[in-house]
Amino acid sequence: IFKLRGMIMSDFLHVNGVNIHYRITGPEDGIKVMFSNSLATNFSMWDRQIEVMGDAYRILCYDKRGHGQSDDFDHDITIKDLADDAVALAKATGFEQAHFCGLSIGGMTGQAIGIFHPNMFKSLALCATTSAIPQEVLPTWEARISQALTQGMDGLVEPTLSRWLTQETRQLHPELVADVSKMISTTKPKGYAGCSRAIMKLNYTEQLQNITTPVMIIPGEHDPALPVSMSEIIAAHLPGSLMKIVPGAAHLCNIENPKDFNAILIDWITSQER
Repeated sequence: IFKLRGMIMSDFLHVNGVNIHYRITGPEDGIKVMFSNSLATNFSMWDRQIEVMGDAYRILCYDKRGHGQSDDFDHDITIKDLADDAVALAKATGFEQAHFCGLSIGGMTGQAIGIFHPNMFKSLALCATTSAIPQEVLPTWEARISQALTQGMDGLVEPTLSRWLTQETRQLHPELVADVSKMISTTKPKGYAGCSRAIMKLNYTEQLQNITTPVMIIPGEHDPALPVSMSEIIAAHLPGSLMKIVPGAAHLCNIENPKDFNAILIDWITSQER
């Protein structure tokens, strides 16, 4: 435990058979927010949010199983399992009734939380995500999984960057590209494969209408991986939800355009606190 922009605590918690690495930052009396990372990243992907929110908000970040410093796994899981992990961690750390924000598979996790753990959080922010995976893209996922398990993650870095960041960002911000590249390349292949297989089974569209937690949907304007049209499907099936697009950003919209992403997220949380 050490001091930096309020209290920072980094630790591990045994949850549903795996050790989950997590970090809590910010003042104890701050508004509570829990962040859930995308596939092939770790919780440092939220650093650009914590820089802005860290003084006023109590923030829980964690590495989902198979990612970052959390335990690897080699059995089949579903997105609901990842939601159960998140809920168990939130309960153990006092983050019930926090605001949940997840991107990509983190946003899928948020949907499962809304469906299966309806009273857990005050609100859900579902970022750059989808509620179902089209059958026609399953072979692409199988190819990525095979590459990760047989050749490691290095070969997946460049094609992933091309989906996650706009060409302009990749050309103008080498330090940002280096950060994201390192997260991808250091992801555990088995963790990547197991979470990818969970994504491949995703089919929550018809269950979205059962979510009673307030929802904000935040896609990236130029996301080729999970485009705005997929977020529009979520919005159409979620009565009362709101949607705001992060301009000029691809998949990792929180990293590529943190100014607009942060404004959308903070406005949303503030409105829910009122």
